Amino acid sequence: MIIATDMPEVAKCAVTQCAFNTDDACHARAITIGEGSDPDCDTFFNNSNHTHSSRTAGVGACKMTDCSHNQDLECSAESIQVGKSGDSVECLTYSTRH
Repeated sequence: MIIATDMPEVAKCAVTQCAFNTDDACHARAITIGEGSDPDCDTFFNNSNHTHSSRTAGVGACKMTDCSHNQDLECSAESIQVGKSGDSVECLTYSTRH
């Protein structure tokens, strides 16, 4: 069995309402980015109970095929930031290909 450990990390998450957020850091094992045409954080879970894990989340998958960091449905950025964009929770590192 191969376990991927070279995922880009979620360097910062400003969405404090998420159950995986503690002190502006995401502590999910891995997150998925992309929902339809928006780079939403599919792992966002609105909950007042927060995880107590000390791990730093990685980006497990990215469904935004038009992102310049997307290579074979995986993120190739060194790290990403997640935050609010209007009413959505999105990958703020998302950048369309030119």
